[in-house]
Amino acid sequence: MRIDKYLWCVRYYKTRNMVTEACKKNHITVNGVVAKPSKEVFPTDKITFRKDQITQIITVLDIPENRVGAKLVDIYRRNDTPAEVYQHLELLKLSKEHYRKTGTGRPTKKDRRDIDDYGNEIHHEDEED
Repeated sequence: MRIDKYLWCVRYYKTRNMVTEACKKNHITVNGVVAKPSKEVFPTDKITFRKDQITQIITVLDIPENRVGAKLVDIYRRNDTPAEVYQHLELLKLSKEHYRKTGTGRPTKKDRRDIDDYGNEIHHEDEED
């Protein structure tokens, strides 16, 4: 089976076109050799590719007939990606949240109005004294 079809069938990419683009950018290797989209894969082949900031390493166990359901993916591939890589990704996510909380960027129109109202309240209190 072609590498583009295999990676699509085992649900690593949503479309075959996405796999083809990754192959053209030399992001996918089979047994250490950069793969073209038409490269045939066989059981025991090691596929390495970079996706979502993780270098995934999988071993082909069997070739599926068609695209398989998410629960059946483990029949056709073995994930050899080290656990440390996933832990590193979790740390990256946590560090991004730590430095900049979601929604703390530019004030929204409502935030600006609330700030203006607060400033006007203080200004009016000063005039009354």
